[in-house]
Amino acid sequence: MTETTTDNIIHESEEQSLYSLKKELKDIFGFSEFRENQEDLIKAVMRRSDVFAVMPTGGGKSLCYQLPARLMKGTCIVVSPLIALMKDQVDAANATGLSAAFINSSLDGIEIVEIYDSLGRGELDLLYIAPERFAVPGFTDRLKKTDISFFAIDEAHCISEWGHDFRPDYLFLSRLSTLFPGIPVAAFTATATEKVQEDIINRLSLDSAFKVRASFDRPELFYEVASKSDAEGQILDFIKKHHGESGIVYRTTRKSVEETAEFLQLQGVNALPYHAGLDQALRRDNQDSFNRDRADIIVATIAFGMGIDKSNIRYIIHGDLPKNIEGYYQETGRAGRDGEASHCLLLFGRGDIPKIKYFINQIEEEADKRNAMDKLNSMVNLVTSPSCRRKGLLNYFDEQYGLKNCGSCDVCTGTFDQVDATEDARIILSAIARTDQVFGAVHIVDVVRGANTARIKKFRHNEIKTWGAGKHKDKSYWRDVIDALLADGHILQTDSLRPSLVISAAGKELLMGNTAFQMIFRGEGSKGKAAGTDYSPELFGILKELRKDISEKEDVPPFVVFSDRTLHEMSRAFPRDENSMLDVTGVGQSKFQKYGRLFLAAIEGFVLENPGIEEQYTATVVRNKKTSLNKKSETREITMSMLREGKSFLEIAAERELTPGTIVAHITKLTAEGLDVDFSVHVSEEKKEMIEGLFKTMNSSYLREIVEAGNNSFSYEEARLVRLWMQQ
Repeated sequence: MTETTTDNIIHESEEQSLYSLKKELKDIFGFSEFRENQEDLIKAVMRRSDVFAVMPTGGGKSLCYQLPARLMKGTCIVVSPLIALMKDQVDAANATGLSAAFINSSLDGIEIVEIYDSLGRGELDLLYIAPERFAVPGFTDRLKKTDISFFAIDEAHCISEWGHDFRPDYLFLSRLSTLFPGIPVAAFTATATEKVQEDIINRLSLDSAFKVRASFDRPELFYEVASKSDAEGQILDFIKKHHGESGIVYRTTRKSVEETAEFLQLQGVNALPYHAGLDQALRRDNQDSFNRDRADIIVATIAFGMGIDKSNIRYIIHGDLPKNIEGYYQETGRAGRDGEASHCLLLFGRGDIPKIKYFINQIEEEADKRNAMDKLNSMVNLVTSPSCRRKGLLNYFDEQYGLKNCGSCDVCTGTFDQVDATEDARIILSAIARTDQVFGAVHIVDVVRGANTARIKKFRHNEIKTWGAGKHKDKSYWRDVIDALLADGHILQTDSLRPSLVISAAGKELLMGNTAFQMIFRGEGSKGKAAGTDYSPELFGILKELRKDISEKEDVPPFVVFSDRTLHEMSRAFPRDENSMLDVTGVGQSKFQKYGRLFLAAIEGFVLENPGIEEQYTATVVRNKKTSLNKKSETREITMSMLREGKSFLEIAAERELTPGTIVAHITKLTAEGLDVDFSVHVSEEKKEMIEGLFKTMNSSYLREIVEAGNNSFSYEEARLVRLWMQQ
């Protein structure tokens, strides 16, 4: 890259915006704080540097190019392979106040001409295109005549032949730096091993780029592994506990997808299938129904998912063992994109392992076969090891997790006891040895349990010493013992379609009585992470229905209107006016103008019908899962200190550059915690008497009615403070 693309050619308004990014972030997107790495990436883009970022799904990649696209001169060209989702991406961008469009094969000629005209007039902040668009004659020449701010390449791993989702059309993008010299390129991906990362950088000529490899930790996700016994029944039980929430159920084969979807439908669950073998129109309709909350659940193969923009997926269920950790991580990452607590359940049965190995053995290239087998072994170790799931995941991506207990996986939140299982381990090892090490786990458990199966009688295994030695314990216990012996390397499993158990050198030492064996035993403590209950579920349901009505009228997915996180905060903070509504995460100026007053009216109506409901919930908006408690405490302490200095809520708001509604929310919380507030500092005696009289004569706690009855001679904040004084 040449060094001419520096600050001296930044548009004047862009240069100014480098110092007011947080204001723009709040006004446009409704967010008060950047997530980790976002601000640095945005500043790099606006300084016209090339950028390469590896960020987890839900880490906020799109904002890293959407915000600078809004602030910079020219149009950002977004290259994305997700044609089916482009309309949703554009709808979401336009809803925040950006000017966005897409060009793909779903549009007719007239529509494409109109978009080109808008592009030529410089009216677009963002233009989304698929990589194959570059193959259309004349397209590159047209772009050369366009004022392009920068190229943003989404799902950049698709350019790498080492990636899990290589797209040949992406290879054209390696010519961007030559065809468009001086135009910066920003490449983003959620899944990149070191090898894939190097390949992307080389192909896109990003050696001198500003690079970020973010943490792969997703603290909002709860990871759980359960033994698979009756997959469909277990899936149904889990879904029943998450009634009304959106989720994805992954199954390995098309047949199991269809069978599971049909089973759930027969049980009254609103579930739809998705796999590559379905008619294209049906796949599109099913995906659209899921995106728009018309269906709660998609049952799918891994063909479903890349780039899913739906932010309110609350759980992911893997009904079968994934073949590698990269795929598992990406698939679980589709939950909780809005930052809200979500659950990832994996049902593990060792019978899945030989099925995966069968397909691995079909790979002709030995190096690729070994690589696939190593990845499978890593996946098996992750689910069988009795240690923190999060730590295991992050270790795989060469990231160290510093905490001893993550508090968000079944191991860290469960009751796990280490017990001496030496004698039981020797019973299993003896059964394996006495049956000549040629049988699998199911048969060995039957032998130990003293079963009278035809197979046991055929091989006369009911005559060996170990037959029935473990009949006092159930099958699941003995299977746990086998899993523990496998995890610790005391027994091994052969690589065949019907694998058998064999005893390792360490197992022989244990069998001979030379060593002892400890195993981790799960108690009843692991119940998963409960969804947040610090908001009104009744109000959330009302707002969710309102969101759905609006989305149907505007023909956009519900999350384009507001995310679940935003509705949760509304149901926690009970905003009653424009200022307090704009304090809610995800409510920017554009969305407030479009939807804000509708939601304010719904909240007012709910509070009117439920007097005192606000005091049951905290009024402070949670903005950051990891530090929210500290931040809330710190910012309230600052407000409390200024209150003790005798300053009014308006003075505090001005000095702290916060809205009056935020300061009033602090006062509400502080009074609930026992702070003695002098209300006369905030509201004059004359206004207090007027407001109090209106509350009494109108027999209403509805702020809008009170303010309107007072001919707007006082503010919503003043009315809220008087109401708080009266309640005390």
